[in-house]
Amino acid sequence: MRIAAVALAAICLAAMSTPIAAKDSLGVFNSWGAFRDPAVPRCYAIAESEDIRGKAERKSYASVGFWPKRNVRAQFHVRLSRDRSTNSRVMVGIGGRRFQLTANRSDGWSQDRRMDAAIIAALRSANSMTIESTGRDGKPIVDAYLLRGAATAIDAASLGCSRLQPRG
Repeated sequence: MRIAAVALAAICLAAMSTPIAAKDSLGVFNSWGAFRDPAVPRCYAIAESEDIRGKAERKSYASVGFWPKRNVRAQFHVRLSRDRSTNSRVMVGIGGRRFQLTANRSDGWSQDRRMDAAIIAALRSANSMTIESTGRDGKPIVDAYLLRGAATAIDAASLGCSRLQPRG
C-alpha cells in the first residue's frame, strides 16, 4: 500500500506542468492525491484514470483545483487519454448524473462555477466516474476513475490553500 501511495504521488506530480520541486504533498487518499504548489500559489486534488478504453496517447487524469489569488475554488478539470474529435462532446458520468464539459483537443473543464459545484457534490457521493468522448480516429474515448478518497483529497487541497486566501 505504501508503494502504491508513493507511485501515485509520482504520477500526480509528473502530470502537472510546473517543476516537481515546487509541490508539497498534502496527502494520498486511496487513488487520489492532494498537493500544494506555493510558487503559483495553487492546490489541487488529482487522480490518474484507473481504466482506459483503447490505446492511450498520454496519461489521463482528473483534478479539482484551487487558485486563491484568482479567487478560484474547486474547479474541475480532466485530461483525456487521447485527443478528441473537434465535433465531439466531452461528457462526465458520475453516479447516474451526466455533465457536458467545455473542452479543447485534450482537456475538459466545467462550464461554470455552478457546474463545478454539482460535479464536486456528485464526486463526494459516488463510487466511480467516467469521462467519455470520441477520438480523432472516430473510436470512443472512455477514461474511468475510482472516487474512493476523492472527497478527502479535495478537502485537503482546499485546506492546503486556505491560508493563501486573499484578504478582503
